[in-house]
Amino acid sequence: MGIGLLIVLVTLVGGAVLSAQSSINGTISRNIGLLETVFFTFASGTLILAVLINFFGSGHVLDLLHAPKLQLSAVFLGFGYLFLSTLAVNKLGVTPANLTAIVGQIVAGFIIDALGLFGGEFIAFSWQRAVSLILMFAALALIFSEKNDQAQAVTPSK
Repeated sequence: MGIGLLIVLVTLVGGAVLSAQSSINGTISRNIGLLETVFFTFASGTLILAVLINFFGSGHVLDLLHAPKLQLSAVFLGFGYLFLSTLAVNKLGVTPANLTAIVGQIVAGFIIDALGLFGGEFIAFSWQRAVSLILMFAALALIFSEKNDQAQAVTPSK
């Protein structure tokens, strides 16, 4: 197995883990609150990472003090993603919330690639990317139309 295939498989597993986390966070947030759930997730992650850094880290944590401020602002994006995904799962369900987030990630990725933003490699927007974007929006439309059909079937008519 090539390294490329291994990376794809690991990324697929990571996506599955994110779906599980979204679902679990949605359930927890109904019991303890949205902000409390996000806090618990970050606090427990911080503890786990502190242990991992202690045993396996490279010892450069304090170099964060010298990192560009724009790069440090990414922590707010992580908070925003976790907060909004937990909120969305409770309102939309796991599949629609995650698919919407994925399409948002792809759209942002196409823009970042096409403009070479944040120090990334420039990758031109191609017709293949345009078609994939159309298909992703079609998938979103189908998922939301199915959700609306199910909601109407459950709602008693007057």
